[in-house]
Amino acid sequence: MRILSIFGTRPEAIKMAPLVKALAAEPSLESRVCITGQHQQMLDQVMDLFGLKAHCRLDVMRPNQSLNSLTAALFDAIDPLLEAERPDRVLVHGDTTTALVAAMAAFHRRIPVGHVEAGLRTGDLRQPWPEEMNRRSIDLIADQLFAPTAESRCNLLDERLAGQIWVTGNTVIDALQKTARRIDDDDHLRQRLDNRFGFLQPGRRLLLVTGHRRENFGEGLRHICQALRRLAQRADLQIVYPLHLNPNVKGPVTEQLGGLHNVHLIEPQDYLSFVRLMQRAHVVLTDSGGVQEEAPTLGKPVLVMRDVTERPEAVAAGTARLVGTSTQSIEQGVSALLDDEALWRQSAQACNPYGDGQASARIVDALLGRPVSEFAVRMPQAAQPLAVPGQTVPG
Repeated sequence: MRILSIFGTRPEAIKMAPLVKALAAEPSLESRVCITGQHQQMLDQVMDLFGLKAHCRLDVMRPNQSLNSLTAALFDAIDPLLEAERPDRVLVHGDTTTALVAAMAAFHRRIPVGHVEAGLRTGDLRQPWPEEMNRRSIDLIADQLFAPTAESRCNLLDERLAGQIWVTGNTVIDALQKTARRIDDDDHLRQRLDNRFGFLQPGRRLLLVTGHRRENFGEGLRHICQALRRLAQRADLQIVYPLHLNPNVKGPVTEQLGGLHNVHLIEPQDYLSFVRLMQRAHVVLTDSGGVQEEAPTLGKPVLVMRDVTERPEAVAAGTARLVGTSTQSIEQGVSALLDDEALWRQSAQACNPYGDGQASARIVDALLGRPVSEFAVRMPQAAQPLAVPGQTVPG
């Protein structure tokens, strides 16, 4: 069986890396990888870290590219690729434009599609935008749906989709566990990574921030920066914000936060370095989907700068909370975790509803028609949503 995996962004590469490695280890499978090349340098770092080889690269990215022009370029590039490769199955991941176009192009050629990380939903096509629509469309097309959680499967069942569903856990946990073990087991590597962050002061707690979602461009990002400026006045806190390459993020954030002595605006980090930052963080503030899944594995409380999330499991477990993009809500949410030790400890319980490190193995078993022992999370009895000032706990 020839399987073609198509992905384009760094988060996709991180999540697909353990699966691609597992596919390559199966003698009955011929695994091929195609990358579409968004943020090529960041993507190459992940490929090198996990020892992945791209069998083809599609040069589709252009400066200031609209979603429509990107979609057209991807169709033009992926269709002849499918003609040349003639895969028995195409695998796509998540909710990107690359994943949507690859799935549709395969569907047009009657090539079966497997969707890794299927079934995530907010119920609002505007949030996250355009990812919610992309993911729903891919799930409609795919005949094999690899849902990371039981709730994701319920979403798929509610929509009465035709694809076969397995609950596998999320492959990002496979990647994270392997990377964290590598850091923990290698003193020299850990020291080398820490040396990159020599500006950090041991006496101050670390707030790690990531923010780059399209729906937060403009006013939302301005409110986020206002909250960070207020938090930066605390003498017990230091803030690290790896800036996304998108000029809609880098420009406004640099303008509003540049020059503050305890706010460190740094370049995008390779995955090893970012995992090390998560390990050292006291609180993680993010609008990223992947970070919502990764930080709970490391026992880090997560505040999510979105009004809704397609990953509600960590909110239900009490390890993540929605704070939106209101300046006041963000400031209050972070301050509560800094000032209330009991709240922080309960939030930091190392409970991860997103996987156990075996998602890739389950997906390979499903692809080969072998029995699949599906992922089932075991939640601590004490786990329950906690309220912070100014926040409503989802019911």
